[in-house]
Amino acid sequence: MVVFLLVLVVVLALLGGVHWYVWRRLVRDVTAPGGRPRRIGTAAVVVLPLLSLGALVSARAGVPFPVQQVIAWPGQMWLAVLLYLVLALVVGEAVRPLLRAWLARRAPAAAPAPAPAVPEAVPVPAAATEPLAETAPAAPDAATATPVGPETPTDVSRRLFVSRVVGGTAAAVALGTVGYGTYGVLRGPRVKRVTVPLAKIPRAAHGYRIAVVSDIHLGPILGRAHTQRIVDAINSTQPDLIAVVGDLVDGTVENLGPAAEPLARLRARHGSFFVTGNHEYFSGADAWVDHVRELGLRPLRNERLEIAAGFDLAGVDDVAGESEGQGPDFVRALGDRDRARAAVLLAHQPIVVHDAVRHGVDLQLSGHTHGGQLWPGNLLAELANPTVAGLERYGDTQLYVSRGAGAWGPPVRVGAPSDITVVELASKQA
Repeated sequence: MVVFLLVLVVVLALLGGVHWYVWRRLVRDVTAPGGRPRRIGTAAVVVLPLLSLGALVSARAGVPFPVQQVIAWPGQMWLAVLLYLVLALVVGEAVRPLLRAWLARRAPAAAPAPAPAVPEAVPVPAAATEPLAETAPAAPDAATATPVGPETPTDVSRRLFVSRVVGGTAAAVALGTVGYGTYGVLRGPRVKRVTVPLAKIPRAAHGYRIAVVSDIHLGPILGRAHTQRIVDAINSTQPDLIAVVGDLVDGTVENLGPAAEPLARLRARHGSFFVTGNHEYFSGADAWVDHVRELGLRPLRNERLEIAAGFDLAGVDDVAGESEGQGPDFVRALGDRDRARAAVLLAHQPIVVHDAVRHGVDLQLSGHTHGGQLWPGNLLAELANPTVAGLERYGDTQLYVSRGAGAWGPPVRVGAPSDITVVELASKQA
């Protein structure tokens, strides 16, 4: 509990510091004190992070689903905008002094003050040559005195101009990046095709197509229309088998059951299969397993079956289920199988690939990473996963990781477009 509180304090302090920095650069430095733009900007920097916090905790706090939907869009989107605002402003810190120096060089030099005119010599009467009484020296002319102060009006104007250029550019870059990333998610995932040669696959299974989809993340933002786009994309590939490898939902069956209904229209010659992801265990895994079964998908919970094409298909529960006694059981799923047959394993997280290697799996199909979802999130994903996206080999086991068809948190992807992958098995005997 103490560790959790310390982490919470650090996170809140970091968020507070980041928002103060954004307020300073985008509000204080570019607006007049007391003006309406400053008041509006200050209010936004206070309200938006509160909406983000509400969007993150509302589901677990039991907030009614319609309220979750209302606060999800602004709250989640602000998190994505904030990320790219900060990155752009940090780059702007390097540009700021260069721009000021460039403006200073372009400013015309101040014209030198004209020299006082020297009057012509005038004859002076003799009487005027008498010594005069001493007089106090004349005070300097206020009009010709050199101004003294830390800044001139030109300096202030130049600094304001630079702040507005850098801040405006940063805002445009952030909004443009997030806008394009949002379009990519709402447009729907693209279909990828990957050929995977397997030594044990018989000639009859050459060209067998498995449609792999992961991380759909139905929730307050991505709903029924999102599911329908995915179903239409999968069915258009006419796969032999469909594998839904976890993180289908972010919410309860009560709230999201209608959003998942289009899954009942998935079509494949050998059926559709489902394994749990970590987010199912945040949303009621058992209830969702029962619901997807009602929709016509077959859950594989640490079990295996023989596919008529000539290979074994196995699925394991996600490692997040260990807290509920429902984690992956490789012995149960793969322990007594005939290793002369090829085995294809459905497992949500790539990290279990080392267990797959020990149990002689030929191909593991996973998701979970989102490919990083928001650059540079891929760098963090690489620290936690053996493979972030694509096909790699571990011993005699090949691992394919999908970037997923949806998005967690903000419905935005940058540098990691969503996908549905058709994995085509290739027999070396063909």
